[in-house]
Amino acid sequence: MSYSLVLSFTDYDLATNTMDPVGGENFVQLVENPRVLMSLGNTFTFAVMAVPLELAMALLMALLLNSVRRGAGLFRVIYYLPKMTPAVATAAVFLLLLNGNQGAINKFLDAIGIQGPQWLLDPNWVKPSIVIMSVWAVAGSAVILLAALQAVPEELYESAAIDGAGPLRRFTKITLPMISPTIFFLVITLTIASLQVFDQAYLLFYRDGADSSAPEAALFYGIYLYQQAFQQFNFGLAAAMAWLLFAIILLITLVQFLVGRRFVHYESGEGS
Repeated sequence: MSYSLVLSFTDYDLATNTMDPVGGENFVQLVENPRVLMSLGNTFTFAVMAVPLELAMALLMALLLNSVRRGAGLFRVIYYLPKMTPAVATAAVFLLLLNGNQGAINKFLDAIGIQGPQWLLDPNWVKPSIVIMSVWAVAGSAVILLAALQAVPEELYESAAIDGAGPLRRFTKITLPMISPTIFFLVITLTIASLQVFDQAYLLFYRDGADSSAPEAALFYGIYLYQQAFQQFNFGLAAAMAWLLFAIILLITLVQFLVGRRFVHYESGEGS
């Protein structure tokens, strides 16, 4: 990290292994380069779409797994298998599923009378396509939530049931407050992962190296950083981009901690 910080203030020549100091020129370029701002916008939009959906799907999966009594171990293995699938294999599957003409998803939509979009060509559907691919591997978060659900004392549910609380009320008044620290942890980690999104977009749109043919909606910050570092060899600019992303993630995480204190319940009494 220290080396990359030094690198961000230089113009590094890979051929001669020399660094020419340029002051803050690389950081000025971050503001002046429209593709940097566009990639940041794409990344933020993706994060806003992906994090709530991934969290909701993980919670739903955890609730389903927690309700299983017989064969629970088998179901947990089945649910977790997508997380173990290599990213390249997952991308190959989704390239087939999301094909606008022959894809299985559009064929299913046609069967129920809905015309499916061109998932990988229409700019309006590029980010939802990547979100769908991200949700596929949400089992890691589900396992963490499952552990939190199983740690909730059963006597709390029994007392609430005696008082006449229904399933929805028990969920909102007992389950959610008791697992709120885990939800808060996942919000932070999923946000950080979403702001660093790379694999899904690269494998779907840049796997052949044809950057010019990829839609601008798929140009995420991590993709553009990779292009600058390892295709254009602008290592100084790429290092500056990395430090800007670090600062953004740090700021967002601090805001999440400040806001999260109001909603997170801790058994020690901290929070609300």
